[in-house]
Amino acid sequence: MSQNYLERSDNSCELCKAQLELKIFQIEPETKVFDSAIVLCENCSNSAFAEEIQDVQHWRCLNESIWSEYDAVKVLSWRILNKIDQDWSRDLLDMIYFDDELHKWAEAGFKTSNHVDQVVHLDSNGAVLQNGDTVTLIKELDVKGANFSAKRGTAVRNIRLVHDNPEQIEGKIEGQSIVILTKFVKK
Repeated sequence: MSQNYLERSDNSCELCKAQLELKIFQIEPETKVFDSAIVLCENCSNSAFAEEIQDVQHWRCLNESIWSEYDAVKVLSWRILNKIDQDWSRDLLDMIYFDDELHKWAEAGFKTSNHVDQVVHLDSNGAVLQNGDTVTLIKELDVKGANFSAKRGTAVRNIRLVHDNPEQIEGKIEGQSIVILTKFVKK
């Protein structure tokens, strides 16, 4: 079985393409729907499952791995990107689309820091919002610093929660990243 994964990965890490000290890891929680194993080098395996990401520049390799044909690679890439607070990682997350089952699996094993767990973001109807959700604007909003208005009914995909403010989320509208008050969106 492990030989199949090494052949699949071309004997390299499925995230950064390094070819030294390779091991196979199961992406938790294991699933019957998706193949949940991935080949990682020691550097990626030590950092990918840590609470905080240390070497942010190393993870630029996720620009390629997030588009892998293998679901376990995409899920782990998504989880790592959600731990990185950089413009490039947020932009990459904005481009990603997972079907509902894959998104549930990605979120099921995603661990956040205790601080983030204490802050709960609620939409206008009281539904809990999470990173990666899609929300709809319930009111036309003037976008400060831009020369357009966001129309009522506009969908904002792959939102990011503002970790220290439960009343704000970040999202992209017309290609521009903006902060949106949670009272103006619904899930």
